[in-house]
Amino acid sequence: MDQVRPDFSWGFPFSAVVGQDRLRLALVLCAVHPGIGGVLVRGEKGTAKSTVVRALTALLPAVQDENGTRPARLIELPVGATEDRVVGSVDLEKVLRDGERAFQPGLLSAAHQGVLYVDEVNLLHDHLVDVLLDAAAMGRVHVERDGISHSHAARFVMVGTMNPEEGELRPQLLDRFGLAVDVAASREVDVRMEVVRRRLDFERDPAGFVERYAAQDAALAAAILEARDRLDSVVLDDVELRRIASLCASFDVDGMRADLVLARTATAHAAWRGAGAVEAEDVRVAAELTLPHRRRRDPFDEPGLDEQQLDDALRQADEDARSGAGEPPEPESGSSPGAPPATDGTDTDPEGPDDPDGPGGGAPAPPERPAGPTGTQFTTKLLEVPGVGEGAPGRRSRSRSSRGRAVRSTAESGHGLHLVGTLFAAAGQQVARGRTAGRMILDSVDLRGAIREGREGNLVVFVVDASGSMAARDRLSAVTGAVVSLLRDAYQRRDKVAVITVRGRAAELVLPPTSSVDIAVRRLQGMKTGGKSPLAEGFLRAREVVLRERLRDPQRRALVVALTDGRATGGKDALHRAKVAAGLLADSAVASVVVDCETGMVRLGLAAELSRRLRGGYVRLGELSAQQVAGVVRAAA
Repeated sequence: MDQVRPDFSWGFPFSAVVGQDRLRLALVLCAVHPGIGGVLVRGEKGTAKSTVVRALTALLPAVQDENGTRPARLIELPVGATEDRVVGSVDLEKVLRDGERAFQPGLLSAAHQGVLYVDEVNLLHDHLVDVLLDAAAMGRVHVERDGISHSHAARFVMVGTMNPEEGELRPQLLDRFGLAVDVAASREVDVRMEVVRRRLDFERDPAGFVERYAAQDAALAAAILEARDRLDSVVLDDVELRRIASLCASFDVDGMRADLVLARTATAHAAWRGAGAVEAEDVRVAAELTLPHRRRRDPFDEPGLDEQQLDDALRQADEDARSGAGEPPEPESGSSPGAPPATDGTDTDPEGPDDPDGPGGGAPAPPERPAGPTGTQFTTKLLEVPGVGEGAPGRRSRSRSSRGRAVRSTAESGHGLHLVGTLFAAAGQQVARGRTAGRMILDSVDLRGAIREGREGNLVVFVVDASGSMAARDRLSAVTGAVVSLLRDAYQRRDKVAVITVRGRAAELVLPPTSSVDIAVRRLQGMKTGGKSPLAEGFLRAREVVLRERLRDPQRRALVVALTDGRATGGKDALHRAKVAAGLLADSAVASVVVDCETGMVRLGLAAELSRRLRGGYVRLGELSAQQVAGVVRAAA
């Protein structure tokens, strides 16, 4: 079941790729040892990620199946594929034509002993991610559905490419990739010229270009086959195994998968360079490929591996390996691995002035200053858009889609076939159609569509009050901690986010709508505070962002989350204008939730009043944690 090759890049020779040495090495090591678990390729658009991956197929050794020897396959899994197409399903043609219950294999079956390639893997729908996790964990696919019970082998090298600016990958799937490589376009003029030259030469004469590099690709394929044959004889002794274990412990990775993958990668690298035993250089190369995506303790941590930290960890691992082998350790030098960075004792005090802007305004604005460190973070209650939408798959609000759970059948077409509903509809007509025995008689009027319900991701627009009143008494620290918690929740629920800050005389869109939630956190950490609170401008800016996004993606519903104490200041009738602007936002059918950040013994209740004008949800900052009060906060009905 080979996929149709859509463009010239499928035939581009592996040897003709300019640069991207680390990516090519990672792919070759996975070809040598498929048990490594595949490669995640992260990088900006236009860096030949897909071209290099597709070129790998021609280098893979042939595989044996029930029909004999065949070339290894590269099977592409589209991000919009249905679950039936991926895992397989009942063969409707045989069921309806022959009355025979049969199974039709999916893409995972076709990828067995080959490469499963997922372009834009970070955009893969969650229900397909779950399928991939099961297959990667067990090496088999089990299908129990529509009266079919089937199981088949599905061992493949999984390669995914992604642009981090379009959103991150779920941690569970991230850990399933054995290796991770960051790629970027070269800034050297000569290299860029050569890339363009080779691509133009290929497009002008694909056959001649491929022939020019055929000998190099053939030599690479032969070297991969030799390394595979040598793999089982490569020795991984206790000294190097201790080095690997110490290295993984130094980086505090979760579980034992990193140790196993690092050991397999180091062994594959030793086999690839023709050595008979794993050495320290193999472990270092393996660490550079296996640890970058596993050291992230939080989705908002920066990816990558600090060279100094790796050097320190390797030095400590070398001492552990020597001590385990009974050798005296070398003198210590440098800092210990995993130690926190040194500080110069110049940390700033995040506590701001004592409420310079009262409800009536008129106080002088304090000087601008960064928001400072975030406060305590927590798991937030679910903020949900009411009703049932039809937006992109996610985990926030209820939706109808072609990929969710089938809840009932319908006589309307265009919803996908509801097999059981179709058969039930036909069963009631069998006597009228003259059937007394044999196969069921079906008619087009029996066809039933499936109404499916799942969850969608929303556009979550944060309106953060960064005025002087919010900076008082450590309130801003608590608010920024809450915003980071909400952003983490948005990351997990596959939302797009935008961030608007309100301070001084204007509302600033510090982050336009994006799926890269970690960028929002970085922008938040650089947020300026102080001055008055023009909430009216914040609500109007949020309305503008939502309406503009509706033109780009009409199906994605929006949720505005305003974090404020409600003390609108700055100009005449600031509070009245804020209420009017809130009403305009509500009239635009935008769901909203106000997080009341007011603290202290005396509460003015202004944030609650704004939530009523927004016709949305309301929750106090201290009640936002899921551990404080269980339940769901729904926005406007």
